[in-house]
Amino acid sequence: MLPQEMLSLLILFCVFRAPVSALDEDDDYNLMYVNMDNEIEGPVLGTEETASCDCQREHTEWDKLFIMLENSQMKENMMLQAIDEILKVELQTVQAELSQLAANFASTYATAVEKVTSHIVSQVEQALVRNSEQAQEGKTLHESEQGKMLEHVLLLSHNVSNRLSQLESVWQSRSEAEVQETAFQQQDKFGHTAGDNFILNSLWKELQQTRAELKVSQKWAAQHLLPAGCETAILFPMRSKKIFGSVHPTADMTLHSFTACIWIKVTEVSDKTVVFSYGTKTNPYEIQLYLSRESAVLAVGSIQHKLTVKNVIVPGKWIHLCGTWSSGNGTASLWVSGELAATTSGIADTRTIPDGGILQIGQEKNGCCVGGGFDEALAFSGKLTGFNMWDRVLNDEEIAMQSGENACSIRGNIIGWGVTEVLPHGGAQYVS
Repeated sequence: MLPQEMLSLLILFCVFRAPVSALDEDDDYNLMYVNMDNEIEGPVLGTEETASCDCQREHTEWDKLFIMLENSQMKENMMLQAIDEILKVELQTVQAELSQLAANFASTYATAVEKVTSHIVSQVEQALVRNSEQAQEGKTLHESEQGKMLEHVLLLSHNVSNRLSQLESVWQSRSEAEVQETAFQQQDKFGHTAGDNFILNSLWKELQQTRAELKVSQKWAAQHLLPAGCETAILFPMRSKKIFGSVHPTADMTLHSFTACIWIKVTEVSDKTVVFSYGTKTNPYEIQLYLSRESAVLAVGSIQHKLTVKNVIVPGKWIHLCGTWSSGNGTASLWVSGELAATTSGIADTRTIPDGGILQIGQEKNGCCVGGGFDEALAFSGKLTGFNMWDRVLNDEEIAMQSGENACSIRGNIIGWGVTEVLPHGGAQYVS
């Protein structure tokens, strides 16, 4: 019997010398036969002879199974190595193709972004040019109001620039995986991918938002700017029997003729909304200019002696009104925005407007006292400015100038806006 270690070496030697054809059950494996009792059948050599095995003997079922397992593992390793090499080559090819696709789509997206961004910038520039032209037309506006409008336009431009920068940043930060995924999406009938549509939709929304903000800016400017270069106006925040303005003429109010002009922007008009009134204790209706729904009405001497112009009042919009009267034949006229709207005769002819009365804006004189017994239903709500009055009838050219660019630089000799004292009461206040 050989030692156990030599026996194990002989077994391994015989196993690894088996040919690949050993998988066939009927073939000779040329391996020495080893019995399960750790004995080798055949001659046993001496200590100086080399041990050999009889490889012509048929192996047992256990030997065949062992050889089959070893051969199967070797084939499996070879197959895994081959698959690994194939996958590496395929992955390199796919990576190269994806890189090319990403470069192509990046170029397409960049072109689309540049085109639509240029369109947005063009729209913004056009809007800014229009605002600039409007600013030139209103160059006589008060400096503080121009500063507010300029600040608003600059803020709008800054917001548009920020959004465009954010859009560019989002585009640049998109990962390569997102670009690759987008590249495989199906194209629509116009040849645009989902990525193209996403970019275009985003830019379209930005353009719509920009246009909306520009409209808000223009609306804001129209509502806040004062007309005809006037620096201040009096605000009547609501209808109230306590809200009015008292006017203190700088000259005698004994009148045989007059011209009265005023800018108004009314919030709401009732059946009778008083713009200004002059009256005495004996007659509270010496002079009145009031509104009735869409109409403007001038009354002299009494509420029966009046001249009406219909369909001229628009709430929320500045409008310029002038009323003239002469006692010679009672000729009265109403002018709207510098144009003659109505004229008549026989209005309080031969009458003289007496001095000593009280002149008020936004309410009607009741014949009692200043601020007493006012009717809330007659109160004016809104803004008014540029109130002037003369003791004569102005000619057509002079009246047209009252609604021109420098209207607020013209002063009446009875009441001059910005010179004559006009005191607000009960919540009325000056605004710029």
